[in-house]
Amino acid sequence: MAKFIINGRNRLEGKIKVAANKNAVLPVMAATLLCEGTSIIHNVPEIKDVEVMVNILRKLGAKVTLSERTLTVDSSNITNLEIPRDLAQRLRASVLLLGPLLARAGEVKLPHPGGDVIGRRGIFTHISALTKLGVQITQDDLMYYGKVIQKNAVKVFLDEPSVTGTENVMMYAALTDGETVIENAAAEPHIVDLSRFLASAGVTIEGAGTSRIRIIGKKSLKGGEYTISPDPIEAGTFAIASAVTKGDLEIGPIVQDDMQMIKIVLERFGVNLKFDKDKLRVNSKEITAPLRPVQAMVWPGFPTDLMSPLIVLATQAERQTLCHDPLYESRMFFVDKLIRMGAHITICDPHRVIVYGKSNLYGRELASPDIRAGMALVLAALIAEGKSVIDQAEIVERGYENIDKRLRIIGADIKRSND
Repeated sequence: MAKFIINGRNRLEGKIKVAANKNAVLPVMAATLLCEGTSIIHNVPEIKDVEVMVNILRKLGAKVTLSERTLTVDSSNITNLEIPRDLAQRLRASVLLLGPLLARAGEVKLPHPGGDVIGRRGIFTHISALTKLGVQITQDDLMYYGKVIQKNAVKVFLDEPSVTGTENVMMYAALTDGETVIENAAAEPHIVDLSRFLASAGVTIEGAGTSRIRIIGKKSLKGGEYTISPDPIEAGTFAIASAVTKGDLEIGPIVQDDMQMIKIVLERFGVNLKFDKDKLRVNSKEITAPLRPVQAMVWPGFPTDLMSPLIVLATQAERQTLCHDPLYESRMFFVDKLIRMGAHITICDPHRVIVYGKSNLYGRELASPDIRAGMALVLAALIAEGKSVIDQAEIVERGYENIDKRLRIIGADIKRSND
């Protein structure tokens, strides 16, 4: 297993590039299975999750090439309808293959998806919605078995605004002749990315980015072409990195509309943010806890994926901060590692912690429990006194492209080791 070795207390300054949105590229890659021709995806991030999805697409029969951040997928000949178990267990986003394979081939065998363990993340919303669209899904302790009984283009109300649930219904509806309407849909920026790719392949879609999405499906789709948008979670993470190290970073490219709630929350901590078109500059000196709790919410609220890094920010803020993530019951459990580093944190329940600042942090050897918590530990190590070792660096690399190299460029003392 790889690890990051970090010597803390270095100020970050300079320019850092924001990679493409991990949560956008994976559904777009899955959507290429809908197309009978060749699809092209630009600005593909160099992360582990993309590597796994590429391998899955190849196992299903697609011809895939990746060169200089451009992914070409020829899905003309899909020969296998069972996702390999070893790959599915490494990638939560393997669930996104459910909709396109059902729509294209009429059946699918999907092992229980793996990925981060941050709470119970079943696919009940997916199953309920697809059932209304004419799919029969059964399961045993290892596998989901899906089969199309009769394709129906109908109105579907999701029992929760699940992101991947919304994406699966969008992809299935894209190859269902007629009008499908999704209500209580997720509205995250990556939903918009997926809709734009599907539109490039010939699908008519309205309302992506709102709670009501209207899709006019087609019997067949040509290949699509799309450029993935920058990742607002990564941009927010770098903004926090600048704030906690009292640095001065220019972060970009960004989409300002995707950063609105992130901006509000960080400014409540006293973080100095200056937006200029597709760039963001962060150069804060003092951090003070807001006088109200910070709560993760569904989009356009504060994103749950940024809660772990935000807790590190709270350790450096004067006064106390109540951090609340009602979406995942295991999101907060990594804070015991911050406590080992010297943070003063009370775990109230699985969803809430109280962070007492300002804390001096000290280097420790720790293991990354999931992508976002792992990146939060990297941030904590950047401001800790002495040396920290973050084991299981591969977990962080699932979502953050070449993170050690990019942090070194802006002043971090970090190296990656396979020892």
